[in-house]
Amino acid sequence: MANSIALAKNYVELLDEVYKSASLTSVLDSDPTTARAGVNANEIMIPKLSMDGLAEYSRNDGYIKGDVSLEWETVKFNYDRGRLFEVDSMDDEETIKLAFGRLAAEFIRTKVVPEGDAFTFATLAGISGISKVTTGATLSDGAGVMAAIKAGLDEMDEDEVPQENRYLFITPTNLSAVKAMDTTKSRELLDGFTQIVKVPQSRFYTAIDLYDGVDHTGSSGADETIGGYVKASTGKDINFMIIHKPAVMKYWKHTASDIITPEANQRSDGYIQKYRRYGLVDAYENKLAGIYLHHKA
Repeated sequence: MANSIALAKNYVELLDEVYKSASLTSVLDSDPTTARAGVNANEIMIPKLSMDGLAEYSRNDGYIKGDVSLEWETVKFNYDRGRLFEVDSMDDEETIKLAFGRLAAEFIRTKVVPEGDAFTFATLAGISGISKVTTGATLSDGAGVMAAIKAGLDEMDEDEVPQENRYLFITPTNLSAVKAMDTTKSRELLDGFTQIVKVPQSRFYTAIDLYDGVDHTGSSGADETIGGYVKASTGKDINFMIIHKPAVMKYWKHTASDIITPEANQRSDGYIQKYRRYGLVDAYENKLAGIYLHHKA
């Protein structure tokens, strides 16, 4: 599809920007020093430690020897997305440098960040073995939201998930319903989290489809040239997720954001913006109880 760029006549300094929040899942980014490179370039290795429990102590023979096992779990990267934009130098000049000058920042803010959040939540929600509500439900009031959150916390407590580093990701509507109660119990419930992050429903689904940027009108009937993501047909709206940060693997191995000027452009007299992000979102096998999902029916 050809670029569509309106030339400037009279202009104001403030760009008509799209409202978008910054990254909401950056708080879950993992420490890269806890992993090491795998045999292949598209994987990393995660340490997994296990050991025997206590045994009887004998006053005659002393201790019974136990075994310790340190294994390296191989995990493949599951996110590789990119895009290239090209803006003619005259189009850029005649739009007061706005066409290209704001392109990179707007692209990251309105496209890259929301997709990264949506991918993170959908990936974690789709992992088999995590804790979640038995039957999805729409939470209609603050009392219902509180009861659902408490049920999630109780399940985590029973599974011995540590109290610290628990993050509550919740839709603004559900969070407002709890805050509006303004009771001692509601405040105590919310104060128990390390951080509460409001997530708009547009980034909060149990499953998403990532558009590949190719027109499939001839076969599947979907035009995916616009790229980005949409809620999958099997996806459900998420009400909230409680995530124990140490349960999550979230690494961005490679992020490339390159600008090629018209002087260096071999194919045209235009600016080129390239962006690519390559990484991983997953959970540790032994810590799946550290993720609790509550979604709508």
